[in-house]
Amino acid sequence: QVQLVESGGDLVQAGGSLRVSCAASGRALGRYAMGWFRQAPGKEREFVAAIDWSGGITDYADSVKGRFTISKDNAKSTVLLQMNNLKPEDTAVYSCAARGQASYTSYLYTRSRDYDYWGQGTQVTVSS
Repeated sequence: QVQLVESGGDLVQAGGSLRVSCAASGRALGRYAMGWFRQAPGKEREFVAAIDWSGGITDYADSVKGRFTISKDNAKSTVLLQMNNLKPEDTAVYSCAARGQASYTSYLYTRSRDYDYWGQGTQVTVSS
């Protein structure tokens, strides 16, 4: 069992930067692929970024590519999402997710149903 807790959400002006964190407890993240998703009011949850178990391979939604960076620190059991050049349309609750793997093969998961564990989310609000 993995417990995930997000932090770092805030109110920021358009064009600004913010870093949200996901801390895991219960198990080390060494063999877990991770992802970030977001959900805006009245909208479905959408994929933002994914990272493989090693932290060496990443994938991003087109809407955030070039602005957001996902990273993973297995020693600290944390996953970060660095968000730059934020836009009002980035406003949402950001949640991290984890998927355990039996092997060390690198996978990236972009669908929410592929993940086993979820955090409660952290609110990011971008003002125009």
